Amino acid sequence: MTGTPGGKKVQALDAATMVLATMRRKGISGFPRNYELIYEALNASNPALTREVNGLSSTPTQGDLDAIGKKYFAHHHKTTVVDHARAKIHEELEGMLRVLKQEQSSLEKYSSLLGETFQRISSRSAESSEYLGGLVNVLTSATGDTMQKGKVVVEHMVQRACEMEIVKQELDEYKRIANTDPLTRLSNRRAFDDTLAEIYNSARQAMHHSLIVCDIDYFKKFNDSYGHPVGDRVLGIVAAVMRSTLRKDVFIARTGGEEFAIILNDTNLQATREIAERLRKSVAATPLRNQKTGVDYGPVSMSLGICMAAEAQNPTDLYNQADMALYLAKNSGRNQVQVYRPDDAGEMQKGWLLYAK
Repeated sequence: MTGTPGGKKVQALDAATMVLATMRRKGISGFPRNYELIYEALNASNPALTREVNGLSSTPTQGDLDAIGKKYFAHHHKTTVVDHARAKIHEELEGMLRVLKQEQSSLEKYSSLLGETFQRISSRSAESSEYLGGLVNVLTSATGDTMQKGKVVVEHMVQRACEMEIVKQELDEYKRIANTDPLTRLSNRRAFDDTLAEIYNSARQAMHHSLIVCDIDYFKKFNDSYGHPVGDRVLGIVAAVMRSTLRKDVFIARTGGEEFAIILNDTNLQATREIAERLRKSVAATPLRNQKTGVDYGPVSMSLGICMAAEAQNPTDLYNQADMALYLAKNSGRNQVQVYRPDDAGEMQKGWLLYAK
């Protein structure tokens, strides 16, 4: 990857700016998972990953990028886990089907025996009590065997059902882990990709959704001045403020190093802007101080970009337009909210590119 000096970390520009500039130069789509990959490659935190990204063509395909992502990011390995679970469930269902077929065969034989016994009793009702007693004994024995087999079948089916429930719980736990950012405990970019795509399942649904993309201002200074533990603490504090400020049913994700995203439904532009402003003020009003040493690390602020889903054609378009509004907010002085408007797209694009330089 051109512009990445060996294994040194990116220092010349803000990391997010360099990532976006690199993605634009190489024609890489603005998917959050692509952002994650390029971000890690530019930071050179994993030399092997950086070498593989550097080895791609000047215009890598999405397939090439996803292949590297699945190799180095655990949350991209969902197919292996899901395939294993699918095979396990298929095995359990086949076992249950075999048992049911066996039970069906046993019941058919029992039904046939009942019919034959009824016919014999009806046609030879004058026979001796010894003959009738023999039929009753046969019927009693068959009934006992059938009931015992039925009990075994029920126990077997219960066992199979329990095993399938365990598989379901394992899948649920995997989904929770795979969709969670380990540092902030918010949803991660994979979950964000999936949720964003769902917006456009129907045109009517898209009319009532909005996307807010947020970025912590001057985040690099926290890492450079105080170390990564303080940077991680900033991320944790911002995540906590977002959770406490927004409703519990609002989707919140950490989509990049210091970037977050919020998806709102059943909303309009005015309500979305009010929410974004409330969040911006809440973050700015939250102190960042070491309780043990008393050191004040300074204020934390965020820039936010908004785009209504109705203004975009698809998830990628929506993300890129909200991202454009975000970087207009950055370029206009930070600690503010900007809204994407089609009429201002040209000016936004100009401001976006200016910031990226």
